[in-house]
Amino acid sequence: MTRTAALLESIPRGEQLKRDGVIIRTWDLRKTYVMGGQEIHAVAGIDLEIKRGEYVAIMGPSGSGKSTLMNIIGCLDTPTAGEYYLNGNLASDMKDDALARIRNQEIGFVFQTFNLLARTDALHNVELPLVYAGIPRKEREAKATIALRAVDLEQRIHHKPNELSGGQRQRVAIARALVNNPSLLLADEPTGALDTATGNEIMALFQRLNEQGNTILLVTHEHDIAMRAKRIVYLRDGLVERDEPVK
Repeated sequence: MTRTAALLESIPRGEQLKRDGVIIRTWDLRKTYVMGGQEIHAVAGIDLEIKRGEYVAIMGPSGSGKSTLMNIIGCLDTPTAGEYYLNGNLASDMKDDALARIRNQEIGFVFQTFNLLARTDALHNVELPLVYAGIPRKEREAKATIALRAVDLEQRIHHKPNELSGGQRQRVAIARALVNNPSLLLADEPTGALDTATGNEIMALFQRLNEQGNTILLVTHEHDIAMRAKRIVYLRDGLVERDEPVK
């Protein structure tokens, strides 16, 4: 073994992944549920690597495992077996408290249903992750305003969700996802509740955010939405069927 190889081997796996710019790395990832006495292999052994700055869509039919995989990657669930590293951290071995911390520090979530607080204006909706992180009020307001500016909503910061269009509400949700400067933006069917024109606007925003350096993982069942990414991972029966760049 050469001196360089020995040195590389001595570096902890998580640290080496981080040095290599790897945000997501799974090895033989599995999730098994027992239902009615039967084992359901929702994720059946997935190896996946996503590097910083990538824009990846995950697709697959119902029951393919994409929702389960998303929950594990989002640190909302833990695998039955295998390893999952998120930005150099071995998330697959973490307990609930540690998973909650890493979710808030490393991941920005965008959901189909927006998940905004109805009685709270856009600014305070965007501030929420910073509240959980214990950031002082003035700093929270400044960061939330910058995030809303990034999604072209600075003029609507004091409007409540019922005073905003569907597209504007999703922009608020995206600003909230960005406010902690996460390693990963995780979007689950982000255009599912929007009309086609508004969905196209949101996808154009994701493209712009990716061009600015944000790492985006998009889960969708819509092929035209997935084609807006730069790489598509197709799942079937809990396994990666294909992993290919968008042409």
